[in-house]
Amino acid sequence: MLICKVVKPLVSTNRIPDFEHKHLQVVLDGSTQKVAVDAVGCVPGDWVICVGSSAAREAAGSKSYPSDLTIVGIIDHWEPEPPKPPATPVAS
Repeated sequence: MLICKVVKPLVSTNRIPDFEHKHLQVVLDGSTQKVAVDAVGCVPGDWVICVGSSAAREAAGSKSYPSDLTIVGIIDHWEPEPPKPPATPVAS
């Protein structure tokens, strides 16, 4: 499972039939943007729990669903750790 932040919705009107009409969200995993199927109805700014692989397909509704990342929960309260400052070189 991953903790990600929802950035914005992604609209794709031309899809394969198996993709159905599920909502898509752009999520931030660290510094990487990914696309996730939204199974819970989140909004931009929400911190969410995402699952990948076969768990993502099953959470989206079917083991044959074409997803490798699905949002399965909205986190009620989350304060991410601030980034660590770069290490200072040791003088010799």
